[in-house]
Amino acid sequence: MSDDRLIVALDVPNIVQGLDLAQRIGDAASFYKIGLGMLTGGGLALANELKQEHGKRIFLDMKLFDIGATVEAAVRGLVQYDIDFLTVHGDPQVVRAAAEGRAGTATKILAVTILTSNDRADLDANLIKPGDIHEITLERAARALAAGADGVIASPQEAAMIRALPEAMGKLIVTPGVRPSGAAAGDQKRIATPHQALTDGADHIVVGRPIWQAKDPAAAARAVIAELPAR
Repeated sequence: MSDDRLIVALDVPNIVQGLDLAQRIGDAASFYKIGLGMLTGGGLALANELKQEHGKRIFLDMKLFDIGATVEAAVRGLVQYDIDFLTVHGDPQVVRAAAEGRAGTATKILAVTILTSNDRADLDANLIKPGDIHEITLERAARALAAGADGVIASPQEAAMIRALPEAMGKLIVTPGVRPSGAAAGDQKRIATPHQALTDGADHIVVGRPIWQAKDPAAAARAVIAELPAR
């Protein structure tokens, strides 16, 4: 039995491997993330096939960032694929443009706050203002939600703080950087277990390597679901 609170990241190079992985997982997962890394490998075609032919929910993780007119046009084109979630960077002007582009559709616009692979040293290198990374994430989340985002992408370590924001009422929190008990952190620096992330206020968790690198991806997906708190 699947649980759509788990989003499986299909972080493989192309549609052939992505479809094979989804078939191996079978009914153990109902929600998949397709990211920028697969865009040139048939990612949009895979999204369409999983959605239309297999009844899966789709999270298209493009992290769009550009001038408003370009973001609006890109979103308008992407929502034709009937995707469930689409990411943009959380700058308010980008979020507003994305909201215009998806108007009249069911696609949810999710704003990226601070990438979960980043820490304070990364922010310093990127000339992002001084301060605690959690507080900066919280401020970016509040501004993105106020600008019209349907939810945010944030580290599970910030989920509880974001959930407490007045702007977060009725909004989605999706957390990458989630690792099942005993799994390696990999390139993620701000992580939590599936149970902790949902308990702290996340609506969905994204899990990639611990599932797609497993010998039995379906069993790995079910093991993650077994860690989730009761609804």
